[in-house]
Amino acid sequence: MKTKTYSYVVTAFGAAIIAVLAQMTIPLPLIPITGQTLAIGLIVTILGKKNGTLAVLLYILLGAIGLPVFSGFSGGLAVIVGPTGGYIIGFLVQAYLMGLYMDKFGVNYTHSIIANLIGMVITLTFGTTWLKIVGDLSWTAAFMGGVYPFIIVGIIKAVAAAWIGVIVRNRLESAQLLNQLA
Repeated sequence: MKTKTYSYVVTAFGAAIIAVLAQMTIPLPLIPITGQTLAIGLIVTILGKKNGTLAVLLYILLGAIGLPVFSGFSGGLAVIVGPTGGYIIGFLVQAYLMGLYMDKFGVNYTHSIIANLIGMVITLTFGTTWLKIVGDLSWTAAFMGGVYPFIIVGIIKAVAAAWIGVIVRNRLESAQLLNQLA
């Protein structure tokens, strides 16, 4: 049985998971390493394109209105237009395109890892481009501060999100809990 209420609750739960994992932060000079991309990879792998993307959108909207859901318990439009704003906007594109990829090729370990790696590249591209513009940096400086420190950890998070996400998704499907999403 599909219900909109169930979809709303699952979507809100997804946004909450992103907000919680966003607080896992390793500070770096320009952009911190956070658990946000891990959370987004997990949520999209588990919930799929529609509900995963809606969870990310809800997360961004909650942060935009000032709730402290972004890394470091920050929130507000100033964060979105600040140096990390491109990453935050990139999360939405990441979620949608990851979901689109998995809709087309399926949700198994291989395709989930590929989708999560694609998501990492998308977020880093949006984030670094925005960092260059807002920070008035050269492309080299933007790359060194906005991509280089995140490559290895991004790959690790992509593989972890895919691995855990597929396990959780398979268990939710076995319990017939995902087929209730509207």
